[in-house]
Amino acid sequence: MFEQLTELVKQYGGDAVVNNPAVPNEQNDAVMNEASSSIVDGLKNMVAGGNISELAEMFQGNNAGNASNPVVKNLIEQVSGNLGSKFGLSNEASTGVANSLIPQVLESLINKAKNPNDSSLNIQDIINSISGGNGGGLMDAVSKYGGQFGLDQNNDGKVDMGDVTAAVSKKGGLGGLLGRLFGK
Repeated sequence: MFEQLTELVKQYGGDAVVNNPAVPNEQNDAVMNEASSSIVDGLKNMVAGGNISELAEMFQGNNAGNASNPVVKNLIEQVSGNLGSKFGLSNEASTGVANSLIPQVLESLINKAKNPNDSSLNIQDIINSISGGNGGGLMDAVSKYGGQFGLDQNNDGKVDMGDVTAAVSKKGGLGGLLGRLFGK
């Protein structure tokens, strides 16, 4: 997922970073790399902090590009703070970069995850990336509650990544699956 996220940051980073006079040209790549890693770290922190329902709501809805979405708002604050502290950007400049970049990147990321015809990003990559590769709270919740929501696709009595992947394709993508799982 990190590679796809980095590509999205580069794709949308033109106006927010490259054409931004507040960001020195020699720092463009480093600023975009920091934005990418800050987004992933922010998502990981949300999972670790138990904010899974907010993530599920973002994946289910069409509000990933909305700065008032709690996930988007949290990531904007984190990215802005990191850019300011690591690159000496003013509060106005770092907030401007984050406000311009984060909603576009998240909306595109969510659209890729929800698109059953786009195999460049799958649920397992997202879960592994934001859960530290071990499933963490998100996979624990899927395993714990998945059977109750008909996610045991192969009827083996447990919900694992094979079941989740099959359910995603049947239930309207990642957003539909997470929405059913978390009742949103």
